[in-house]
Amino acid sequence: MTRLSLLLSLAGVLVISAFTWGFFAHQHINRLAVFTLPPEMIGFYKKHLTYITEAAVNPDRRRFAVPEEAPRHYLDLDHYGDSALYKMPRFWNTAVERYSEDTLKAYGILPWHIQRMYLQLRDAFLVRDPQRILKMSAEIGHYLADAHVPLHTTENYNGQLTDQDGIHAFWESRLPELFSQDYDLFTGGATYLDNTQLEAWKAIESSHHAVDSVLQYERALALKFGERKYSFEVKGQQTMKVYSKEYARAYHEKLSGMVARQMRVCIRRIGSFWYTAWIDAGQPDLQALINYTPTEAELQQNRKEVKEWKELQRKEDRPKVREHESGD
Repeated sequence: MTRLSLLLSLAGVLVISAFTWGFFAHQHINRLAVFTLPPEMIGFYKKHLTYITEAAVNPDRRRFAVPEEAPRHYLDLDHYGDSALYKMPRFWNTAVERYSEDTLKAYGILPWHIQRMYLQLRDAFLVRDPQRILKMSAEIGHYLADAHVPLHTTENYNGQLTDQDGIHAFWESRLPELFSQDYDLFTGGATYLDNTQLEAWKAIESSHHAVDSVLQYERALALKFGERKYSFEVKGQQTMKVYSKEYARAYHEKLSGMVARQMRVCIRRIGSFWYTAWIDAGQPDLQALINYTPTEAELQQNRKEVKEWKELQRKEDRPKVREHESGD
């Protein structure tokens, strides 16, 4: 059974906002990431804050229509063995050589897709295309947020292997929706990242370390609460079965602030990816792009210049400053 079909099959039993972080959390994370940016960038992003916020969920919307979209949202590390977190190649080309592209896509490509999105965002800055800058910024924010969800790093992504069906949406949707108003999500400013590919893996690593706690705490509480773990709530014209607020609060307290910590780290990391892409693109003047709509001819010329610049770098065989600049 695929992830999508499994989640849909649960809909008649337990209705909670499905998919990654829920629309609410994804949008909240992207919105707050804007406020980590330096003065040279924040004006442009604040001008388009509504778009950055609303477009945060676009990758999830594509999952119904684009077959290749789903693997971009997760990495089933445990499929590759107990030591996969430490042994898996961090760079795409090496990983393909070891496991094959088909295998990687079958079990998720999240950290490598984040790097691909970073390169596309950097190139959008290079060609000074404001619409593409905004699109890539919003969407890389989504994938980075996914990387901060522990259940996005395991084959037991919905507790289906341990009789905990529904825990995915419980952790990433129900808990933030109920308790995020009490979270301290203030974080430091965005910083330059020396290696964006390895930074994506840092998110995967910290999330994967939390998988056992996410599952074990819920399993223990379920035994204690029994059927009291569920309740019914009226939303619109529907009465839906959900995890009870009492049960959600007990689980949330058992996690000791895990959800808030993951959100807080994620917010700053998203801002840092945006900032790093802007720096690596030569710090284009974003103030000049706030109300600018380039013509297709201008964009083509900019793309041509960037292409020529890249070809020149390859011809000169210049050393790379960071490994990720190889496009791996």
